Parts: sequence; structure tokens; C-alpha cells
Amino acid sequence: MPEPDAAAPPPEVEAAWRAQCASRAIDHAARWLQERQLGFYTIGSAGHESNAWVALALRPSDPALLHYRSGGFYLARAGQANRDGVDDVLLGTTAAVDEPIAGGRHKVFGHRDLAIVPQTSTIASHLPRAVGVAFAIERARELGLASPWPEDAIVVCSFGDASLNHATAQAALNTAALLAYDGTPLPLLFVCEDNGLGISVPTPEGWVEQSLHGRPELAVERVEGDDPMAVLAVARELSGWVREHRHPAVLHLRTVRYLSHAGADVETAYRTPQAIRDDYARDPLLATGRWLAAAGARSGSGLADDYLDTRARIRDRAGRAAERPQLRTTQDVMRPLAPRTPSAVAALATVVERAETGARLTLAQAINGALAEVLERYPETLLFGEDVAVKGGVYGVTRGLRERFGAERVFDTVLDETSILGLALGSALTGFVPIPEIQYLAYLHNAEDQLRGEAATLQFFSQGAYRNGLVVRIQGYGYQKGFGGHFHNDNAVGVLRDIPGLVLASPSRPDDAGPMLETCVAAAKTDGSVCVYLEPIALYHTRDLLADGDELWTTEPGRDHVPIGKARTHLDGRDLTIVTWGNGVPMSLRVARRLLARGIDARVVDLRWLAPLPLDDVLREAAATRCTLLVDETRRTGGVGEGIVAELVDRGYDGRLARVASKDSFIPLGDAARLVLLSEEEIEAAALRLAAR
Repeated sequence: MPEPDAAAPPPEVEAAWRAQCASRAIDHAARWLQERQLGFYTIGSAGHESNAWVALALRPSDPALLHYRSGGFYLARAGQANRDGVDDVLLGTTAAVDEPIAGGRHKVFGHRDLAIVPQTSTIASHLPRAVGVAFAIERARELGLASPWPEDAIVVCSFGDASLNHATAQAALNTAALLAYDGTPLPLLFVCEDNGLGISVPTPEGWVEQSLHGRPELAVERVEGDDPMAVLAVARELSGWVREHRHPAVLHLRTVRYLSHAGADVETAYRTPQAIRDDYARDPLLATGRWLAAAGARSGSGLADDYLDTRARIRDRAGRAAERPQLRTTQDVMRPLAPRTPSAVAALATVVERAETGARLTLAQAINGALAEVLERYPETLLFGEDVAVKGGVYGVTRGLRERFGAERVFDTVLDETSILGLALGSALTGFVPIPEIQYLAYLHNAEDQLRGEAATLQFFSQGAYRNGLVVRIQGYGYQKGFGGHFHNDNAVGVLRDIPGLVLASPSRPDDAGPMLETCVAAAKTDGSVCVYLEPIALYHTRDLLADGDELWTTEPGRDHVPIGKARTHLDGRDLTIVTWGNGVPMSLRVARRLLARGIDARVVDLRWLAPLPLDDVLREAAATRCTLLVDETRRTGGVGEGIVAELVDRGYDGRLARVASKDSFIPLGDAARLVLLSEEEIEAAALRLAAR
């Protein structure tokens, strides 16, 4: 290790010492609490306290998305803001309701006043969002829009060496490098805290450095965590360079890990005693203490007394934190999950008055028109994804929007769904209302954690202090003619329906498409809602319903607000209620026409919203006929129909009930698709069987 400098230390050294000692003491207190069954989180920061120097090299207004071993950084940032952050961390460990960010829902590092955005424990899942925040800071400046961050802010994002191998991390690093290569400003400082271990699995020596240097577009600097002078100097230099040049960089910070991975991890089961002892020589606290002692600012005995006193005081505060109340009711737990203010959403989503032109639109045209209205009305909206800008979308849905609203607001992205969603999450956090497109539903699945683990949890784990309202357009479902196979005809929506708080819209008719999109945008702006807008590809350019040339599936633009969770009923038959959505709506309407010729008068309920389901509407329409058929174009297992049947039974519906759905199969290419997708013939046969009971 380097010899400490005998010159008078800068004021940051005392600040770092206090933050590092407190962080180490908190880790010991967490183990003490766990032994007494009073604490619930023991993944600590011991050995990583050199990240306090990174905090001190930055401004307290720079947004930070932190690794779960960032106790030193958090406490140093709190000190910069004249805040004592110790109780913040201790209350998180004891799951106390007065913990200031998550309110006892999780142990996270986060605080609105400190510009620290809370992250989950999913490794590397926050890196794509960090890219999005950095991108959005610059995009807001270019567009002259307000942002929660200063115009010259930079983003700091820390992660571990094992996380570097995760596909999500690689996606973020690749996108950052690609944007830099393309000349797009991206003020982002990644910090790879490299302790050489992923729980018990060692990272090969030299791998992190080689991996990071494999992207020459990223400036990379390596520094040893037990050399505090170097850490402070390099962090200052690198962060200053990022701030000046608006270019991404990586600080490779070599650390050690003490106290094992977590309380339940027995480190001696996979590390030798000598390897553990060798790490003691690299203790960042001792390195900071040597600097203070060498400069004559502190004596060795004084530092030792200070450390022991800090441990005793924090042990006492930990005991008091354990006495604080925890969440007691289901309502308390779920309160910040997905707030809904329907009246405010309705006021904002009021459809623009249009002169009656007699023009009839297809579904694709209606969505295009609604996107144009949203972009016109809200300058903070962004529309992006694969092929959405220059090409205008694979199916022409976004055609002409780039030319009308400019390349800064309507733009193409890298072909990576994780990065697309990361850009959306980061830009939403920065004040935009992003409308990203996922080109096909099947393409979502490798990136779905960005919705489940990141977008949907942000308000929950920050009690609404941070929000990321957005509307993800996804092109999906089956029934495309002449084009298909599984990856272009996916019908697996179960992965979206069980994400807590997520709004899932699925328009079928053109006159619903526009108002539903505007409702989603209004909910994103008003409530911070995470919305998915699922578009049936096969209906994009459909014009006819019952016969060629009848134009019955085209409509004038919708004029009425469509509230979240509100169904729509077509026809008023008294014999049979068909409940469906998406492609099932025109299919069921055609079947209803044929059933009428057989003396069975049906009504067709279009759910429109798959989450939250319009259960009151469904129960009312089911009770009207007491004969209900669920028509589910998704798979029989895990499809939407299962949930509706269960809810009807739970709510006391005792009429006749049946369900018909597509097969539990991937969708093959060509005409074979008809063998597994639900057909009108199957719907009609099921209706006849049900009516005959």
C-alpha cells in the first residue's frame, strides 16, 4: 500500500473517516440485531467504504443509483447535505415504518433530498436506468425542458464485479458505449466496486479490467480502495472529465469484502483463513486513519477511541431503531404501490374536440393519430424504439411522426429491449413521459425485469418520492396473415398481468385506441403509473367485420374518455354473455351474428383493460344473461380467462359458465398456426354447448 502523505489532509478526509467508521459500525450492528431477531438485512458495506471518496468527489445534486454495498457513499453524501444518515440505514435494517425512503418495505439506499434513487437487490438491474437518466439530462437541456437535476449534473451508478457478467450490465455498458461512439452526450460515471467475489465464486484476476477495457468508447481508470489519496484524486479527475465532456466513464475501484456476503453466509466454507487474513491489510478505514495520523491531524490512539466510540453509539441507536414500529396492515404495505386518482386522470385525458369529418380510421391510423395528439399536447413526451422513427414502424403505426415532431423526440434506438426500457425508466425519472415501443411481445421477455423489478417497484420502495410514469407500446398477439411464427405472434400476457400495480391496456376498436392511449399517458403523468399498451397486430389494418367491403371495423376517432378498468359492451342480447378482448372482439361479434340466426341472442363484452380487470362490469353483464362464455385468445394455462373465471366464482356468480382458449403451445409458422390459435368455429361450438346446458 502507498505511504500516506504527511501534508495537511484536505477537509474531505475527516468527512470520509466519519462516514466510513459509521458505515462499518452499522454493519456490525446489523449482525447484532440479526442475532436477536430484531434485524432483517445483513448484506453490508464492510471493506467497500472507499466508495465514500467517490461521494465526496461529486456534487450532492448529482443523481446516484447505488450498489447495495454503498453505505460509505450514502453516509458521505448525507454529510455533504448536513444530514445524519445513520438512522436512515438502521431503520431500513429493522424494517421500521419511519425509515425515510422505503418506509419499512425494503432495505435500500435512497433519499429524495440526497438525489439518491433507491434500487432493488437485483444485481445490475439499475444500470440501464442509469443510462436513461444520463441520456435524459442532456435531452431535457436540448429541448429546453425542466428536469429535477441540474443541467451540468452527472449520473453515478455503482455495481459489483460479479454483476459485470450479468446480461443487464452488459446491455447498459454496450448502450453507453454505442451512444458515446455515435456522439450522443451521456454524462455517466459507472463505478465497478471490485472485491473479487460473487458470494462464494471468485472473479478471475484481471477479468474486470479486461472486460471494461474491451469498450474503448468508455474511459476507464483503476484505483485501489486502500489508497485514499488516489481514490479521491482519480474520482475527482474522472467525474470532472465526465462533467466537462458529457462522456461516459468507468471507475474500477478495487475493494475487499469483510463479514462475508451476508449474515447467513459462512465465508470459511469457501475461503482459506490466509486469504481472509490477507484482506485485512487492505482495510480502507485503516488507510484513511493512516492518512490522518501521518498528517498529524489525529493520533493512532485517538482514532481507535473514535472508532470504538462510534461502534458503541451506533449499537445504542440500533437498539432504539429496533423499537420503532413496522408495517402492520395490508393497506399500509400496499399504499404507495400504484396510487390512482381517476378524476385527475379523466381531467387530463379529456379527448380533444374534433370536427366531424366523416373520416373512418383503422386501428393503426387511430393509434398514429393519438400519438400525434399526445406529442403535440405534451412537449415532455418521447417516442422511441426499434424502427419507429425513420421507417415509421414495422407496420407503419408511427409513420410521419419523426418528420412532424423532430428527431430529438421521435427516434430509433439500439436493438436491445433491455436498453429501450432502461432509457424509458431513466427519462421518466428525469421528468419525461416516455412512450417506448417493444416491436413484438415475444421480444419483451428477455427484458421484462426492467418492468417487473425496476419500473413497478420504484414508487413502492420510495413511497412515491420517485416515480417513473411511462407507456410501453407492445405489438402482439397472433392471427397475422402471411407473416408469423412464434416470435411475431406471441400471445403470452401472463408475464405482464401479475406485475403488481401495472396498468395493461389492450384496445381492439379504433375508437377506443386513441382515448385509451390518452388515458395511459394521463395516468403516467398524474399518478406515475407504469402502463403497457398492448396492440393487436392482426387488427392494425383491418377494415371489415362481417363481409368484404363493409368497413365496419373502421370508426371515426374516439371522443369519449375511457377510464382505466372500464369495459365496453357491444350488442344487448339476453341469452348469452361473451367476455373477450383484442382479436376476440371481432371474432366474437361475427359468432354472435351466426348465433342469432340459431335463436341465441348474445352480447359481447370487450374488457379493454387486462389489469386492472373491469370485474364489476363483467359481473354485471354476466348476471344479465346468467350464461357466460370466456373467449380467451391467449393460452389456456396462465391466460386471462383463468383469472376472470376465478373472480366470477369468488364474487358469487352462479350462472352457467365456460371458457374457450388457445392451446398451450408456441405458435408455429404458416397455416399450422390455426391449429393452436382459438378459432371462430371453436367459439361458436362452445357457445352452443353452453346454451344447451
